[in-house]
Amino acid sequence: MNQRFQTIRGLFVFLFIGFISLSHAASQNDESKQERSGNPVFSGWYADPEAVIFENKYWIYPTTSARYQKQLYFDCFSSPDLVRWTKHEHVLTSDSIQWAKKAMWAPSVVENDGKYYFFFAANDIQNNDEIGGIGVAVSSKPDGPFTDYLGKPLIDRFYNGAQPIDQFVFQDEGQFYIVYGGWRHCNIAKLKDDFTGMIPFDDGEIFHEITPEGYVEGPIMFRRNGKLYFMWSEGGWTGPDYSVAYAMSDSPQGPFKRIGKILQQDPDIATGAGHHSIINVPKMDDWFIVYHRRPLGHTDRDHRVTCIDRMEFNSDGTIKPVVITNEGVLPRPIE
Repeated sequence: MNQRFQTIRGLFVFLFIGFISLSHAASQNDESKQERSGNPVFSGWYADPEAVIFENKYWIYPTTSARYQKQLYFDCFSSPDLVRWTKHEHVLTSDSIQWAKKAMWAPSVVENDGKYYFFFAANDIQNNDEIGGIGVAVSSKPDGPFTDYLGKPLIDRFYNGAQPIDQFVFQDEGQFYIVYGGWRHCNIAKLKDDFTGMIPFDDGEIFHEITPEGYVEGPIMFRRNGKLYFMWSEGGWTGPDYSVAYAMSDSPQGPFKRIGKILQQDPDIATGAGHHSIINVPKMDDWFIVYHRRPLGHTDRDHRVTCIDRMEFNSDGTIKPVVITNEGVLPRPIE
């Protein structure tokens, strides 16, 4: 009797394990059949992607990757799920920014009090005598059209050695900040609530330099589990060594000590992976990195495409190295 019971129990366990294995295999097979975004996620030469969530959709605002004299407009793209993307053409052009004559790039777009503010760099100024720097445009819709907000640049001079380019605007504990800078220097400043200028820090200074080791350009910041992450691009933007590194701190003002690279080229996939932004799915610990890279076999400086891959964290909060792929990501609707 006991032996018969043991035999029946063993058969049940065998069948149960077999059922679980088949279910897991079927699930994996279903996942492998699902449509993915693919990389690049949309066609065309686009770089410096700014990824944000507005109105329950994902949005990407990239630089039009072309020679400076042709970088006079921005397109943007929206998606309900990271896989299907709709193109919105010429949401901001130089026709609306009278002082912008070339090199409009690196968008940063935020919503504030029902309006959408589009921060951008223009003219690639090389000194304080040239006209240009970081500007602001505004619209009542995330797909524009955006028009000049200030009629002049918001930041038009070199402070602490930082070229006024590659701005990133974010809100932390109720305060909007702008972090920016080229020429291997990075500044942070507090923005006025209406984005018409900056307000001083407690020490009376407007711009604090927060440049970490290895910094070149393309800064962004975000919080996760109370920690502030500062990320930036390293290497040369026209070369294969372009990459992304990061640091962590408790405050937007740092201090920031470089931890290491988390995004770089894979010679079998693409080169020059850098100048990125981050998407966090609302109310979830799901993270994606949106970045540009250069397809294999392409050496032209402007042949850059926009891609998405997953970004994951270790148990101690550090970021795992990103695996860049050709497949991209699975659909991820916003719930």
